[in-house]
Amino acid sequence: MDTAVRKERMGHGRGTAPCQPYDPAYDPLKSATPGQGRDYAPTYWIDTAGEPPADDGPVAHDMDVDVAIIGSGFTGLTAAIFLAQEYGIKATVLEANRSSWGCSTRNGGQAQCASGRLKRSQWIQRYGKDVALKLHAECVAGMATFKELIADIDCDPQPGGHLFIAHRDRVMPALEKEAKLLREVFDYDARILDADTVKRDWVGDQEAAGAMHEPEGIGIHAGKLAFGYLEKARALGVRVHPASPVQGFETRDGVHYLRTPGGVVKARAVGIATGGYTSQGLHRELKNRLLPILSNSIVTRPLTSEELNACNFKTTQVLTDTRVLRHYYRLLPDNRLQIGSRSAVTGRDAPHKKYEDLLIGDLYRKFPALTGIEIDYSWWGWVDVSHDMMPRIHQPNASETVYYALGYGGNGVMYSAQAGRRLAQWIAGHGQTLDLPIFTSRLPFPNVREMIESQAFAPFRRIGQRALYRWYHLKDEVL
Repeated sequence: MDTAVRKERMGHGRGTAPCQPYDPAYDPLKSATPGQGRDYAPTYWIDTAGEPPADDGPVAHDMDVDVAIIGSGFTGLTAAIFLAQEYGIKATVLEANRSSWGCSTRNGGQAQCASGRLKRSQWIQRYGKDVALKLHAECVAGMATFKELIADIDCDPQPGGHLFIAHRDRVMPALEKEAKLLREVFDYDARILDADTVKRDWVGDQEAAGAMHEPEGIGIHAGKLAFGYLEKARALGVRVHPASPVQGFETRDGVHYLRTPGGVVKARAVGIATGGYTSQGLHRELKNRLLPILSNSIVTRPLTSEELNACNFKTTQVLTDTRVLRHYYRLLPDNRLQIGSRSAVTGRDAPHKKYEDLLIGDLYRKFPALTGIEIDYSWWGWVDVSHDMMPRIHQPNASETVYYALGYGGNGVMYSAQAGRRLAQWIAGHGQTLDLPIFTSRLPFPNVREMIESQAFAPFRRIGQRALYRWYHLKDEVL
């Protein structure tokens, strides 16, 4: 193989250019597809990651492949990597827009030892202690998988753990109880810090009433990680086709026909890894089984030494607070502050400046010394939340070789690596040995208090979401 061809396979060069502009009002519950060849959101990660690596260009003709993966984000690319590394299967990845266009380049870059949105104590309540312990072991294994994958990727890792900051005094008893459970039941070294210790030795978040420190947590540069996964996958022989949205999905005689604008991709197995950008009509097994939720993020200009001292930043570990409508934040390697939280309910409302202003106000409350600081980046993105707050890596129909990995609820930076490994395991024919509920059950339909589950509730989800946001605000700030 000559040098030019080798460099192209390794991902050196330029990725496929966008053929449509970024759509700030995109909404997965309204749009038939995420688009075709749309440009990236204007995130800090994309602006500072360098030129996107080379890909294989849009699908240009009918193709016959062994495995097709829909979605080229963290999950889709890691699944393709593990299929190649562990099973010798060279997958073909189909991406609607540019590589890692969705969740993977719009998140906060926080890798935590978690999957879904439930705490360990809630796992015990729902599944019992034995299953909860196995779920925890899966998360610990997931963190090991993540560390293994990023070891040779230059993604600006900031290791050290996760500081879960109590935003009010009244939440400290529950936090102390959870930390004790983590230590005594899960053998996970969580420890409680009082408010003075947090503000003196960690960070001067003026809301901090204490904190729980977890030993596992890594901050990463999301864009550099996404591009690193792309290079790693293509070096293993994976083909990645951007600007190739799946506009039709049929299964006949055990073969799957994926219609893209450039041709039909015929596959013997399909993995779906579309995250918060999963279209309602992509596949019948996914309609109304995810609730996409918007999250906003901002990044400041670099802080001066005086501002760093005023905010007493002594850690670069990942930070979150205890609100239901949670904030995630940290000091980046170039001394910028990134912070994110909830946003609008619909894509149409997402560009409204009031959501950015709300987040800026939250930043000022935590760090008054930064009042008036310039905001260099502002963006939003969709998070895939399942209706029972837990992810699924599953084969929904035993008679069809279609599999999905979805529903991380905002904890996909780390868990997508393990989900990709498990998705590869399913696709390679070894998923039957996976026995946890997240592997053995479908994504559920909307439900009422986890008692009545029905697709009939789907049209009312956003009405309920607005009501819940009001209730959560009261719970977080008033009651």
